[in-house]
Amino acid sequence: MVFASETFLFLFLPLFLLAYFLTPRRGKNLTILLGSYLFYAWWRIDFLGLLVATTVFTWVCGRGIAAHLGRRRGKAWLVAGLGGNLAVLGTFKYLGFFMDSLAAAFGTTPDQLGFHWQIILPIGVSFYVFQSISYLVDVWRKDAPADTGLIDFAAFIALFPQLIAGPILRFKDLADQFRDRRSTPEMVADGFARFTIGLAKKVLLADAIAPLADLAFTTADPANPVAWLGAVAYMLQLYFDFSGYSDMAIGLGMIMGFRFTENFNTPYISRSITEFWRRWHISLSVWLRDYLYIPLGGNRFGTARTYFNLWIVMVLGGLWHGANWTFVIWGAWHGTWLALERAKIVPQGNGALSVLRTLLTVLVGWVFFRAADLDQALGVLAGMAGLNGTAIPFDIAVQIRNEALVFLALAIMVAALEPRLKDLVRQWRAQDISSGTAAGLAGTDSGTSGMVSVMAPTRSATAAASSLAGSLALALLFTACVLRISEAAFTPFLYFQF
Repeated sequence: MVFASETFLFLFLPLFLLAYFLTPRRGKNLTILLGSYLFYAWWRIDFLGLLVATTVFTWVCGRGIAAHLGRRRGKAWLVAGLGGNLAVLGTFKYLGFFMDSLAAAFGTTPDQLGFHWQIILPIGVSFYVFQSISYLVDVWRKDAPADTGLIDFAAFIALFPQLIAGPILRFKDLADQFRDRRSTPEMVADGFARFTIGLAKKVLLADAIAPLADLAFTTADPANPVAWLGAVAYMLQLYFDFSGYSDMAIGLGMIMGFRFTENFNTPYISRSITEFWRRWHISLSVWLRDYLYIPLGGNRFGTARTYFNLWIVMVLGGLWHGANWTFVIWGAWHGTWLALERAKIVPQGNGALSVLRTLLTVLVGWVFFRAADLDQALGVLAGMAGLNGTAIPFDIAVQIRNEALVFLALAIMVAALEPRLKDLVRQWRAQDISSGTAAGLAGTDSGTSGMVSVMAPTRSATAAASSLAGSLALALLFTACVLRISEAAFTPFLYFQF
């Protein structure tokens, strides 16, 4: 089940929210857990068992660590917990990749080596394993509470808004919210608004320009215009697809009273790769910093070791995205640029040229990220370099639809104007709240403050008009998304594969 589907929008979500808000406060985490397991089982019920087993195993190890904090037995529980979670990830995500690479090294196939398994990658496994690892480490570091009940912990791991594709949450950030949270009418309204905006990003932008990216990456030796068109389209498709999912996850969390961390902050205006990673997939960057870069030594062991740590963390971050050499190269590409910027070999400028250089660097990386294999990536890059010619074959040209080009132009405009649009929304919300407060003051102090009583009706009318306009805009946006979903084929989120 995906958020951008009629089943989720008109069946699962209404029934879940009805059950959630009818449940007494003490039982809400159990409702979340049951709803999340149903959400996951909708895909494959057998892999729900893996999720449950991983959760219980991690919780037991966490209790073991807590019972022996600072002692060898506690460390043994930590090692066992980390080993078990890494074994799950290694088996389901990397065993096939390892066997393929081993067989290729010997010039044979996995079948001929006696390896006949076809292992299915459970959706969301990368995310819930990372969240489990961070919980165990945080308990060991005394950063996360050790007396957590199984229901609360299981609800955190399975929390359906973020279970499939993040953001990567940390229990220490949400423990208090699992104990006590309140869902106010303002949070519910803001949550639905955030969800609708995310849905529009996914359905109206990302899906609309996807055919351009698919065309470039499935065409052998794409011509220069096709290669550039496809690479730029994928760059924007991935951003609006993934940030749209994150918006929907954050919005659903707000409806239930949670405050999740932001996962994106207009990354395509970055002036360096270092800044880009402060704005792109923020929850992953923070996770890699706290649970990989710092344990490796961070910048504590000299300059050369710092550069190596930056590089290897990004390589492992690339491998986390998928068991493919293209992801390893993508990670190494970013790690190299981070090290070069840290060494000041590549200056971090402030102007438009710095933004353009960063965009081109990120774009080249996305080609490896999107390609099915190295040959496909090198074919697209050769096309971008003009090595495949500039003439577009007729059978390729007819597949470039005007509708997709229009939405690509719209996506570029939205990405460029997004910082300004966010400022406008913040100002509108601040004005809305301020006007509402003034109206409230008028109701309580009208007898003592003539100025407030005169100004409040005007502000109240302005607030009402502004709120009505915003609600109508969101309703129209949601309607457009539903119409698009009803006529389009099923399109899962890109990060489901990770």
